[in-house]
Amino acid sequence: MSYEKVLQAKGFIIGTKQTVKALKLGTIKEVVIARDADQKVIAKVADTAAEVNVPVVYVDSMKKLGKVCGIEVGAAAVAITI
Repeated sequence: MSYEKVLQAKGFIIGTKQTVKALKLGTIKEVVIARDADQKVIAKVADTAAEVNVPVVYVDSMKKLGKVCGIEVGAAAVAITI
């Protein structure tokens, strides 16, 4: 289901660093995190999302999340913009 949200989103940001930056700017309405991503990598994203009250949705696969975003590699986190 969350893969479809990313597909239907008008705008999104791919990657953990960019997601954290956008969360701090307040331009994100939802974050999608891949469960198979390294916990150290996604911890900062999840913590920052919790701090700014942005909902986090988890999906199973980095590879599939990346594919949905139109990139050839896996994506650990994707932020859906407002």
